[in-house]
Amino acid sequence: MEKLVVLLALLASGSGERQDLSGKVFTFPEESAVSYVKLFPEKDGPYNDVTVCLRYATDLQRNYALFSLSTREHDNGFLIFKNPSGQYNVWRAGKELTLKHMAEEKELLPWTHVCATWDSVTGIAQLWVNGKGSVRKGVKTSGSIQAKPFILLGQEQDSYGGSFDKGQSFVGQISNVHMWDRVLSPCEIWTIYTGRTSEPSNVLSWKSMQFEIEGYVILENEIVQDLCMSPRNNPHDQIKNIQYGL
Repeated sequence: MEKLVVLLALLASGSGERQDLSGKVFTFPEESAVSYVKLFPEKDGPYNDVTVCLRYATDLQRNYALFSLSTREHDNGFLIFKNPSGQYNVWRAGKELTLKHMAEEKELLPWTHVCATWDSVTGIAQLWVNGKGSVRKGVKTSGSIQAKPFILLGQEQDSYGGSFDKGQSFVGQISNVHMWDRVLSPCEIWTIYTGRTSEPSNVLSWKSMQFEIEGYVILENEIVQDLCMSPRNNPHDQIKNIQYGL
């Protein structure tokens, strides 16, 4: 009976309380049209400006969504999307902006750090991959991201909180998701990429995240490769406190 209780606890989907997810990752093990993680912002909209940062690892060679925010007005309220050519697409209020692929630091793979910013006054959006900024382009001027956004990892929303396409789902790991209601400076983005975090994020914070897991997604400890070099550390010991959503 005790083992059954433990198993049910592991299979519990989601979290009512905010958790510090430092050192943890969401693993999306397979293609799916039903599996995702919903994130609950600490600060509701409207948001006049946006910065979203995250780390991800994948070997996908097709389209996939990294971050999907929808509102009742726009299913692609703010979307970070990647296609097979290596280009990133940033969507704001249904308008797409293609930012050409920038060389990623191969020695840092499989993890890639991505930030996307948008300024409502100028309409300028910019992408940062492993601390390096793209060309600045206009995507959408005026207007703000309205209140009560539906924010997902693992799926791309074609309607508010739904209409998922298995062929655009994410497979891999996502970690260190943060969102601000302002445009971070290049220096601030660099400090985040290098691990010297500047101002704490005020919309989504990996250190204080409320979330719900739906379907086959696992929250687990990140395995740091350097730990495996020491005989005192067993890599299996790093996989603890796993949460599943099934």
